[in-house]
Amino acid sequence: MTPSVSLLVVAKAPVPGLAKTRLCPPATPAEAADIAAAALLDTLDAVLGTPRVRPVVALTGSLGDARRSAEIRAVLRRCTVVAQRGRSFADRLANAHADAHRAHGLPVFQIGMDTPQLTPALLAESVDRLAAHDAVLGPAADGGWWALGLHDPAVAAALRTVPMSRSDTGASTLRALGDRDTGLLPVLSDVDDMATAREVAAAVPHTRFAAALARLGVLR
Repeated sequence: MTPSVSLLVVAKAPVPGLAKTRLCPPATPAEAADIAAAALLDTLDAVLGTPRVRPVVALTGSLGDARRSAEIRAVLRRCTVVAQRGRSFADRLANAHADAHRAHGLPVFQIGMDTPQLTPALLAESVDRLAAHDAVLGPAADGGWWALGLHDPAVAAALRTVPMSRSDTGASTLRALGDRDTGLLPVLSDVDDMATAREVAAAVPHTRFAAALARLGVLR
């Protein structure tokens, strides 16, 4: 099957002290990084199970210092991996869209590693929505967004004007897309704190992510 989009994952190497620090406490830095690694691996499983996509990972951080580094490296061999570029998070997002398009010449559908509840079916349905719109945006329950799909990846430059990691980031992103025909995807929860982590783990109990939370003993 001919791929229709580059399915881009913007990811951070799960290094203790640098990944999912808002889970500490009750998690230790190493435990929080292990939870982040589990979320990344679950996300990559969903991406690699999605039909008609080119998997691309825009990565920052040192995999050599990361939890589950061998397992992550093995999965990344099945993806196109590009380094994140830019000073701000918004810059890195815009550049990642450009780099994913440069790699395969396809529209780009971008997600992060904070939604381990994603499934190949939900990703396939969301990617298919892009065929009917100039762009698609997946709102997050905290006011941000979990997905952005663009027929023209150059439009991602508009993200440079959007304040990130705020309760109005989703609304600001929608405004930055201007008068383009933008379809909205289902609302999902990003895993940013322990309360949300518990909710997501309960919804997907058979994932690595849920198992990592269970080892921490916070699901009781």
